[in-house]
Amino acid sequence: MARIVYLSTENIFIRVSCLPRSSKVSPRYLGFPSPMSQKFSLTQEAYERLRADLLSCRLKPGERLRINDLCKLLSVSLGAVREALSRLTSEGLVSAEPQLGFRVAPISAVDLKDLTMVRTEIEGLCLRHAVAAGDLAWESRIVAAFHRLSRTPHNAPDDPQRLNDDFASAHADFHQELVSACTSPWLNRMRDMLFAQSARYIALSVPLARRDRDRNQEHRELMDAMISRNADRAVELMTAHVNLTTQILIDALAEQANTAPVKRIGADAV
Repeated sequence: MARIVYLSTENIFIRVSCLPRSSKVSPRYLGFPSPMSQKFSLTQEAYERLRADLLSCRLKPGERLRINDLCKLLSVSLGAVREALSRLTSEGLVSAEPQLGFRVAPISAVDLKDLTMVRTEIEGLCLRHAVAAGDLAWESRIVAAFHRLSRTPHNAPDDPQRLNDDFASAHADFHQELVSACTSPWLNRMRDMLFAQSARYIALSVPLARRDRDRNQEHRELMDAMISRNADRAVELMTAHVNLTTQILIDALAEQANTAPVKRIGADAV
């Protein structure tokens, strides 16, 4: 005997109406999200919100991450928060301490110098691969990303001491488009991880910066070098660009601590 299920969608009505009485129709069959997909969605949302707060340094380096507080803040379950924190730990943005829980990964001048050295090496390889493989569509994406970046204010409109979230997004997109023609999954994966780690230091450098720089000019020169397929020039410019941000932050931290400036990083850092 058939069981009639009245739904607004005619196609579903026809298919369900011919099921036997004993049949069970899953929510997914009826067009509703399954419990598993809902759980994944909540976990993904928790992960993305926490990651954004980590990269912008709204969650400060070294800060204790209390799971119960995060559950309330994000309106998700304890399991969703734990899974999100585990993913962020694997990315190096969160540190897990036995018996103590989770903390935001700390920062240091030593870590920053090491990160800068590795990032410039990997970024350089990605740039060279992109120059070799890039096409007209790739060039167009770079130009579009630069246009958006150059028109986006660097500092937050409501707080000049904080990096504008829109700029951070446009900046990440521009640098991603520069290397988007790189076809090596491993290089791209490593580059993405290193860039995310650098994003925290970039956010921290905003209120500490004591020197002016022409970011638009730096990015324009990078764009021009890539589009003209001058890989050596692009790598040189990228190295100087990254080293300058690093040196600004190290100098500012040294000034804060009333210590002598740390030896500069890279011949191109000014």
